[in-house]
Amino acid sequence: MAEHAYRKSGDEVIEAWGADPATGLSEREAQSRLEEHGKNVLEEAERRSAWRIFVDQFKSLIFAILFGAAALSFAFSEVVQGIAILVAIAINAGVGYFTELRATRSMEALREMERITARVRRDGEKRDIDAAELVPGDIVLLEAGDIVPADLRLIEAGNLRVNESALTGESVPQGKTTDPIEGEVDLADRENMAYKGTSISNGSAVGVVVATGMGTELGHISRLAEEAEEEETPLEKRLDRLARRLLVVIVIVAAVTSVIGIVAGRELFLMVETGVALVVAAVPEGLPIVASVALARGMWRLAKRNALIERLSAVETLGATNVICSDKTGTLTENRMTLARLALPEGDVEVPGDEGGAFRLDGEDVDPRERPVIRRALEVGVLCNAADLDGSDEDERGTGDPMEIALLVGGSRAGMLRDELVGEYEEVRREEFDPSVKMMATFHEDEDGIRVAVKGAPEAVLEVCTHVFRGESRRELDDEGRDAWLERNEATAAEGLRALALAEKTAHSADEDPYEGLTLIGLVGLLDPPRAEVREAVQDCRKAGIHAVMVTGDQPSTARAIAEAVGLVDDADEAAVMTGSDMKSAVQLSKKDRRRILRTPIFARFDPEQKLDLIQVYQDDGQVVAMTGDGVNDAPALKKANIGVAMGRRGTEVAREAADMVLRDDSFASIVEAIRQGRTIFGNIRKFVIYMLSGNTGEIFAVSLVALLNAPLPLLPLQILYINIVSDVFPALALGMGGTKADVMKRPPRDPKEPILTRFHWGVIGGYGAVIGLSVLTVFWMAFQLDLGADEAVTISFLTFAFARLWHVFNMRDPDAPFFRNEVTTNGYVWIALAIGVALTLAAAYLPGLSPVLGTVAPSGEGWLLIAVGSLVPLIIGQIVKLPFVRRLLPGGKQT
Repeated sequence: MAEHAYRKSGDEVIEAWGADPATGLSEREAQSRLEEHGKNVLEEAERRSAWRIFVDQFKSLIFAILFGAAALSFAFSEVVQGIAILVAIAINAGVGYFTELRATRSMEALREMERITARVRRDGEKRDIDAAELVPGDIVLLEAGDIVPADLRLIEAGNLRVNESALTGESVPQGKTTDPIEGEVDLADRENMAYKGTSISNGSAVGVVVATGMGTELGHISRLAEEAEEEETPLEKRLDRLARRLLVVIVIVAAVTSVIGIVAGRELFLMVETGVALVVAAVPEGLPIVASVALARGMWRLAKRNALIERLSAVETLGATNVICSDKTGTLTENRMTLARLALPEGDVEVPGDEGGAFRLDGEDVDPRERPVIRRALEVGVLCNAADLDGSDEDERGTGDPMEIALLVGGSRAGMLRDELVGEYEEVRREEFDPSVKMMATFHEDEDGIRVAVKGAPEAVLEVCTHVFRGESRRELDDEGRDAWLERNEATAAEGLRALALAEKTAHSADEDPYEGLTLIGLVGLLDPPRAEVREAVQDCRKAGIHAVMVTGDQPSTARAIAEAVGLVDDADEAAVMTGSDMKSAVQLSKKDRRRILRTPIFARFDPEQKLDLIQVYQDDGQVVAMTGDGVNDAPALKKANIGVAMGRRGTEVAREAADMVLRDDSFASIVEAIRQGRTIFGNIRKFVIYMLSGNTGEIFAVSLVALLNAPLPLLPLQILYINIVSDVFPALALGMGGTKADVMKRPPRDPKEPILTRFHWGVIGGYGAVIGLSVLTVFWMAFQLDLGADEAVTISFLTFAFARLWHVFNMRDPDAPFFRNEVTTNGYVWIALAIGVALTLAAAYLPGLSPVLGTVAPSGEGWLLIAVGSLVPLIIGQIVKLPFVRRLLPGGKQT
């Protein structure tokens, strides 16, 4: 019954629910129905608890490998080594945990805590009750400003307009009636229904509750949002693939080395120690820490720009985005109506959008008070009006219908304030807007009689006009003239403007019929204007190779006009628009259908399920999709998208719950900044992954080679762990906190399937690793040749390794940048990191409490000479490789 209540008459609905409009339900009956239908609340999604956030930190495969290495260490009584590995895990988990917990709490601070009440008739009395206690059959009373507490079939409606933008995307409040509707119609066209979560813009009403809780349209959308599968972020996928590759490398190298060693007759314990050393060497223990900190810094940067991120990896996801599906109302537009144009017999008058701006007719400034028809049009718009402006902030604040507020603001631009005009033309009668005639009228005392001001739908007003103003004179309006005005009305609508017609007459008394014998003044064009910063942001997206499309519940003509205004399309007339009625479900789409969708920039009259199907089409094509929105109707798509972006000011609770990012200032430009940060972060992550893995590869090279040659290990497992976690992490962190390149938004998005490391990057890692490993083995061999002793030889190789990895940070510069001034040398964090790294490395050799644990001794002068030379060799070779003539000789040399 609830689904088709709009097709039934009011009496049929009342009878079906056993309701009495005069007395309402009895408390006993209401309680019985409450037990049957449940409370009028939406099922809340389970929010991530602090414990869940903590557990999520350990889902990475890298952590599984580290836990395995720790367990192996404990099994062979290497307690200190096992504890050190666990400490590395704990540090990383702590960074991720506290960063995400802080973000989650920031999101919770945005949640609405307001308790909604409903006015009902029960036991013959009017009562205010908790909206959660509403049941089907309740008689609900509504007035301007109320939030509709449940799905209602209207049985009384007086000048009722309902703002349904949060539910349908329609920016203009919808007039409502009580008449039944024949056949199936879209949600936005059900004029006798008021839905849960919408608001009363104007008028009053009485309705019968036909659905509550999850049975409402809002509940249906909420369920869609819950059922929408969250996509794993690109960074999570890439890090997981990287971990799997590392796992394969670890298993192969450790197995081969161990088998060869055992076959060669080496001790089992020694081979286990070698195996643990290889595992520790192969796993970049600091990688999760550095990745978390780099993402956390991105979150911090975005928070300073009013963008709240709930999940760390969502920052990088924006950097991989190549499609933005943007809602229109409140996202691309300001979600407020403004008077943009007066279509008059003399021509079109452009109305200024700002205080002090000029009215322009045919490109020339005009004084509206000196032009009779312009003055008359503005006066009628202000007089025939039920809205009020609040205070001096006339652009934003007002109570009543947004279109009427726009007319008041437009009048104020010409110095025509309602209070002053009503003082001059006292109102003596008002005919409220009637949906059946689609007009409103007010009667005012005038020295010539009674001035009747009328506004309404153009086709309705034109039907009752007999004349049209031309300057100060009136001319007869014939059928040909009416047709010409209707054509102007269609042209206005095609530009995305909402048109109203204005007319007036002089009556002998206030009892006359207001809707006959009128003289047409002209049309007004009202617009929900584009946000000022959107056009530049869209242009930045285009330069960055990001495909931005509009997805809205609004009319195609309005969508086209706004799309052209913000730069989504170059020519609105040529732009392809797909309506919801043209959209098939994702499983029914042919290849041709999918190609058409991928080429379409505007999607109009789309409902929540169709938005889900649209996102699915993009994702099936391998695209990374960001979805912006602020309404309840956007929530399922926000959750389904790779990253959902909700508006913080205008956004609804449901939308914010479903989103990964919330814009506190509702600025579309913040999305572009987020994409910039995401791209920067990915570049930094790739840079520090290459930095860390090339060092790890050097360790693997050195350890596995000496194991195969039956020689003593140049590095102990705990020393490797110390380098990887302590001295090596800080330069990697510095790389992860690097700044943004000037051209980062002038490059196309990377392939979503592209891994963090391509084959070329693995080659670079292998090359750097081999150079570092050979340098260490060379000084290790030379230490024995100089009879420096086994302990000092191991210390020399350890310190050489540590310092070589510190200086290796300078090999991470852009090959086209000069050596002394590049993104590495100008990064202040790098120099701080090197200072910390040097101090910690020296502490490993000289700190009394630490050196015995690590098995190091203070090197001699000869030892320090070996360390200095051996640690600088990889840096020198790395810089030689970056020389232009050398790069030309290397495969993929431009990227070196």
